[in-house]
Amino acid sequence: MSNIPEESNEETEGPVIVNDSPFDSFDNNIIAKERYTCDTFMRREWDKMWTKVWLLGGLARDLAQPGDYLVTEIGRESILIVRQPDGGVRAFYNVCLHRGNRLRPNGHGHTDTFACAYHHWEYGLDGSIVNIPDAETFTQGLPCSGLKELPCEQWGIWVWFSLNPDIEPLAEYLNDIPAHLDPYHFERMVLVKDFTIEWDCNWKTSVDAFNESYHVQGIHRQLLWYLDDYNLKIQLFDKHNAYYIKFLTLSKRVTQQPPEIPPPFKVEMKKAGIDPAAYSGSVHDIREDVQRHKRATAAQRGLDYSELSDEQLTDDYHYLIFPNITLNCHADDLWVFRQRPHPSDPNKMFFDFQNFELMTPQEREEWEEKNPERVKHDQFRHGEKSPGLVIKQDAFNLPRVQKGMQSVGFDGLWIGEQELRIRHMHRTLDAYIDED
Repeated sequence: MSNIPEESNEETEGPVIVNDSPFDSFDNNIIAKERYTCDTFMRREWDKMWTKVWLLGGLARDLAQPGDYLVTEIGRESILIVRQPDGGVRAFYNVCLHRGNRLRPNGHGHTDTFACAYHHWEYGLDGSIVNIPDAETFTQGLPCSGLKELPCEQWGIWVWFSLNPDIEPLAEYLNDIPAHLDPYHFERMVLVKDFTIEWDCNWKTSVDAFNESYHVQGIHRQLLWYLDDYNLKIQLFDKHNAYYIKFLTLSKRVTQQPPEIPPPFKVEMKKAGIDPAAYSGSVHDIREDVQRHKRATAAQRGLDYSELSDEQLTDDYHYLIFPNITLNCHADDLWVFRQRPHPSDPNKMFFDFQNFELMTPQEREEWEEKNPERVKHDQFRHGEKSPGLVIKQDAFNLPRVQKGMQSVGFDGLWIGEQELRIRHMHRTLDAYIDED
């Protein structure tokens, strides 16, 4: 955990920046709006970036047994990821070599072989051709020995793939990220929500929204009574970035003392086992008191926080794994956002959300009794269902941002210090797409 900047007792104003990146991310250049709206730039991103990086494929727990598989999409490609008899994972383009039919729809399942529903060409779990009906009629021979394979590895609770056959090892790509995230032990958490929303904005418009806290005072004003949106730490890695933001504290923008403990504080106190009605301390002491109480009572509750710092017991440790994975990491829960580009329209995207919760043994037993099957994945368009208040507020705003970017009255993004992670993400993107 030495890679994470330690909390300082010194009074600060504004973000503290730790730059471990090779990029000079501190210039004041405008970020061109065409990067979000232009078909040509979208094609450059696909050719130069999306086909060169590691991408999150899905949950390893959906591939528990040999023959378990999942199908995911990125841009115009569909990818089939399969658990092998030897315990490994392999990824293939999800397309039959005969006439191009997709072998499986999106989702996950189990099989012994993959038989195409069109002409019943059949493939093994390793992608090899098992059977071709009337093979003797293909006098020209077979197209190849099997499905086209892609690099595939597992880290944490996820399986990852790349469209780049020459990609560096996943551990090298992730760099410092595992050292930061492994102590949370996400494998101990339970998946409680899983959905995809189609949004009318570019994928970067969404990434940007979750890559800074400056917008909290704009569209999430209720959170000013719960977190310090101004005095936070920003850390820039090689490709990835993070910020660390205090929860259970008041924003500097709250200028009056609350008449009572704010409701979100009470929720977190109850989760930690503290009765807000019996609490006699100041609202400014609650954060540290919750940290101490969680540390002191963890063992008797059947929980283990031993690898986490006191600050991680209450605060939001927020990461971007380039290009499109946003992680809101907390001691007791995890929010994962996967922001995928639309296959053909730069003004649309797919927002994948998964919520995991850490449960005591008793809570987990009760949950599994009520939910014997995996949480069902849901998919809908913006406005058809509510994704929850905070994400709903972002979702309402993002299409308006996307439309505004196309105005002749707007030149590009004017980025301040609080939004430094946005500039760093674009610098990383440039390192892939620029010929120079």
